[in-house]
Amino acid sequence: MRLGDVPQVTEIDREAFPTQWPPVSYKRELNNRQARYLVAYDEEPAAVEGGECQPEGGTECAASAPLSWFQRLRSRLKRVFSSNASSPSTSQHIVGIAGFWILFDEAHLSTIAVRQSHRRQGIGEMLLISYIELAAKLGAQIMSLEVRASSLGPQALYEKYGFKEIRRRRGYYTDDGEDALVMQTERITSPDFQAEFQRLKQAHAERWAVTSSQVAR
Repeated sequence: MRLGDVPQVTEIDREAFPTQWPPVSYKRELNNRQARYLVAYDEEPAAVEGGECQPEGGTECAASAPLSWFQRLRSRLKRVFSSNASSPSTSQHIVGIAGFWILFDEAHLSTIAVRQSHRRQGIGEMLLISYIELAAKLGAQIMSLEVRASSLGPQALYEKYGFKEIRRRRGYYTDDGEDALVMQTERITSPDFQAEFQRLKQAHAERWAVTSSQVAR
C-alpha cells in the first residue's frame, strides 16, 4: 500500500468496521516489515456528471446500472508493499483492501474489506485468492484469521478455501464483547490444498469473467 492510498483505504476500513477501536493506522502499517497489503481498484472508473455517465475510450456506460467491477476492462488488482511507501499513488478508485502479517511460516489475515457500493461482485473472494497466492510465494505454510462468531457469510467463504475453526476467543471484540472464531488452514503448499485451490480459483474466474489482463502480477 502506498502513502497516497491511505485516505481511501482508511475510508473503506471505517465503512466496514465502524466500531473497531483503536482504528488501524495505515501510515504506521507502511513501516511494518511483516505487513503486506493488496489493494483492488478501478483504474479508470467512469465519470458521472450531471446525472449522466460519461463514456471513456469509446466504452458505453450507464450511471443507473454501473458495470460489475470485474466487467471493467481496465479493472485489476494492485499489489503494493511497504517498500513502495514513499511513492505517491495515482488517482485510482480503490474498492477493496486485504492485509496480512507474515509471522515465521504463518500468514495471518488482519483485514479484508470491500466498499459497500462494490460488494457482491466477487471482489472480496478475489482478494482472498490473491492473499493465498502471495502467502505461498512468501513461504507461508499455514494461514490464520479471526472472524466474528455472528459473521456467517465470511465464515462460509473462509471454509470454502480451507479454513477451519480451531478455537474460540471469548469477548474478543471490544465494542460489544462478541466472541471471535480463530480459523486456520492446513499446509497451503500441499498437493491436496493446491489442487482444490486451483479449482476454486478457476471457478471464480469463470463466474466473474476474470482474465489475466485484469490482474496485475
